[in-house]
Amino acid sequence: MDKKVLVLCTGNSCRSIIAEALINAKLDGVSADSSGVRASGKVNPNAEKLLKEKGIWQERYHSKTLQEVIDNEYDLIVTVCDHAKERCPMFPKPAPKIHVVFEDPDGKGYEAFELTYKEIEEELLPAVKKALEA
Repeated sequence: MDKKVLVLCTGNSCRSIIAEALINAKLDGVSADSSGVRASGKVNPNAEKLLKEKGIWQERYHSKTLQEVIDNEYDLIVTVCDHAKERCPMFPKPAPKIHVVFEDPDGKGYEAFELTYKEIEEELLPAVKKALEA
């Protein structure tokens, strides 16, 4: 299964970057990008630190605007916050969408990032796998 997934959130600095890394590391045959509807332009240092500790950080991960990914073709679009769901743009090639909400750990302690990672791994990965098999 060679499937392509886009993970959208607001700032593309925490949740969507963590989800992108987890999908790329843990779902065989699936590759992910992430983007923000109002991209912050930076990866949260705690998100990067956590992904490095988990051994799944890649230097190519960065905060991306929608313009960087809008012309890519995706098999699934995942929104991880309500703001991204409400602002999710129309893509040139329509793709199914799922919405799985996670609290934004930005501005909180490192433990909040660890919790977000665990929630994304336990909730989002199975949801993505199920959606792609449908």
